[in-house]
Amino acid sequence: MPLTPETLPRHELVGLDCEVVAASNPDVVGISGTVVMETTQMLTLEGADRVWHVPKDSATFAFDLSTETVLVDGDRLVARPARRTENTGDSLWR
Repeated sequence: MPLTPETLPRHELVGLDCEVVAASNPDVVGISGTVVMETTQMLTLEGADRVWHVPKDSATFAFDLSTETVLVDGDRLVARPARRTENTGDSLWR
């Protein structure tokens, strides 16, 4: 499955450039960097000078694809990465 704006929540996020554009914690808004790790509840972003751990469920993320920027509500990403990216069974992200 190709990486498109519609399928982004189904793909591996590690390696994508990302920015926090909205969050319940105003201190994390504006954080940007490359996704270096993902867990069920967190995205880890590596910026120029530090690494941040941002909760998925309380933020909106902007991911830079080669052709455009895609906004994703973090609630759509809350799941084990292996479960979210599967393409068989009863996946909610299909």
